This record gives sequence, C-alpha cells and structure tokens, in this order.
Amino acid sequence: MLIPLRPGELQRLIPAVATGTQFLYTFGDLRNTLQRLLIATIGGAITLLISQSQIASRWSSIWLVIGVISLLYILWGPIVEAARRNALLRRYPAAAIFEGEVADLYIRDKIESRREQANQQGELELIENRRTWMILELADEEGDLASLQFPMEKRHSSIQPGMLIRCLVFSERKDFMHVSALSDAWIPRLRMWVGDYPYLLKPAFEELCGLRLKLPVR
Repeated sequence: MLIPLRPGELQRLIPAVATGTQFLYTFGDLRNTLQRLLIATIGGAITLLISQSQIASRWSSIWLVIGVISLLYILWGPIVEAARRNALLRRYPAAAIFEGEVADLYIRDKIESRREQANQQGELELIENRRTWMILELADEEGDLASLQFPMEKRHSSIQPGMLIRCLVFSERKDFMHVSALSDAWIPRLRMWVGDYPYLLKPAFEELCGLRLKLPVR
C-alpha cells in the first residue's frame, strides 16, 4: 500500500540539516575519522602558515579564518555529508508511505575496499575488505516493490519473511510506476529500524503512520 505524502510532510520526516543520529553515522569509523583528522590538520596547518607569512600579510586575517575552518573540518565535514544525503531524497517530486511485507530476504558479502600488501615473501597480494549485507525484498498486495539493503548485524537475524514493514518510497513519477529510492524502514513487530542510513526522524514517521494509516492507539 502506497499513501502519497501531503505538502510539508516530507520536510517533517527528513530535515535539511543533519540530526544528531545522522552526524554520528556520517562521522564514520576510526579509519574515516583519522582520514578526516589528517585532512583537517594538513589543510589547517598550511593555511595558518600562509597567514603568518609576509607574502600573505595583506590577507592574513582571511587566511587565518580559512585555517580555523580547515581545522574544524573533522566536525563540519560529517554535517555537510549528512545534509547532502538528505537532499538526495528531498529532491524527488513524489514520496509516499509504503506499508507492505518482507517478501524474501537473503545475505550477500560485498567488497568494500581493496588494497595491496606485501606478504612474508615480499610479494604483493590483494587484500579485500568484505562485509555481510542483508537484502530485504519488499512487496504489497500489488506485487514486488523494491529491495532494501543494509550492513547486517546480529540483531537482524530475527527478521523473517512475511513481517510487516514500513518506509518512505521515492519516485520521479507521481504514479510511482518506477521506484527510485527508499528510506530506512520500520519493522513494528520487532520494533526495529533497518537501513544503510538513518534518513527519517523516527518519532515523526511513526506518528505520521499512525495518522495516515489509521492505526489503533497503543
């Protein structure tokens, strides 16, 4: 079942600016944090050195500001990335609440990165970093809709075919003949959110589903 969103509802569910949850998600793991810290340190150090040089004395205050901004990249970088990802879904002309079921599910290993490393014999060998993903095939009374993919965690092993699932569906067409994207999804029976990125404001989405789907008050 698809229920098109009314004007203004999408903006309530996916904000233009990053939420705290989205900031933590885009902040990334230790490796991403160290990379961002390295970029911030190098960029900040270079611009601060330029601001202190005689060549740039006329614009020293501007270079100083640029240097401080560069040093803070470790903080504003994730905010910009989260806002960019939010904007990718907010740009679609058509969005709707989807209520259906998990028609099927399976897991698959995906290669996230590759690098070459010398072994004990001094020969280069290819090292692959793999991660297990879960894929949910979503469907309703009209048939298959789309698949939702996300990195698998231990808690996801409780998901079973036939379970009710809700999310937002996005399309370039008002009739939703072609689904372009999905948000993260809510599985009420497990009280579990799944997805590869926390797009939705969870309490707002659950409240809207209760209003638009005429769910009983608990």
